[in-house]
Amino acid sequence: MMLRGALAIFWRDLIVLRRSFLSELLAVVASPLTLFLAFGFGLKGYINQVDGVPYAVFIAPGLISMTAVLAAFEESAWSMWFHRRVQKTIEEYRVTPITVYDIVVGKLFSGFFQGGIKGVAVAVVIFILTPFRFPLQHLFLYILFIALGAMIFSCLGTVCGTLMDKPESLGRIQTVVIMPLIFMSGIFFPLSSYPPAVIPYIRLLPTTALFDGARTALLAGAWGLPSLVVLSVTAAIMFVLAVVVFNKKMEE
Repeated sequence: MMLRGALAIFWRDLIVLRRSFLSELLAVVASPLTLFLAFGFGLKGYINQVDGVPYAVFIAPGLISMTAVLAAFEESAWSMWFHRRVQKTIEEYRVTPITVYDIVVGKLFSGFFQGGIKGVAVAVVIFILTPFRFPLQHLFLYILFIALGAMIFSCLGTVCGTLMDKPESLGRIQTVVIMPLIFMSGIFFPLSSYPPAVIPYIRLLPTTALFDGARTALLAGAWGLPSLVVLSVTAAIMFVLAVVVFNKKMEE
């Protein structure tokens, strides 16, 4: 049966998650909620509306999306590193019928599931704290953006967890590369704040396509085809890269 190996890996990750689910959930939710309280409440007296919506509502979809995709990255990166460096699971995979595609797809499933659960937790709290609401018919399109974003970040996490031997290197990637890309992508401010000459280049970033496109999808129900194209192409490239890198590592 196709995907049997991927589902087995996914199920294994769920069993591991169950042991520390509550503590992980609290840790992951704390960061976006702190940002929401600091920016959404702290600046609402200075910024009333952005693009026609209250500032707290403007930043809410981005913080939910950020929680989901960062959880997908962290799950894939740290899980892959731990299995490779500590548990030596990679060596065990060599004598099983599980393929490289099974492993990468299993990590995608795991990253998307965990990212989705943690994103929902943040959304629930934001719903309680603010008047943030959206038409239910917009939800499918928003989930499409999150699914593509989770795929990109899961594949990136798989690549990082496969290549990096020191755990502090994973933290540096998140601090030096991922977080700047996220903050440049218009979570806390409209893209129109950039100089006009810079905006076309900012829109080419997959993080911009994710956060700006997902916000527009959730609040306005707009497809944002350029953003979907950027995300789809990036997701395909990252999946191929994850498979190639992991396959090469297994052959060493």
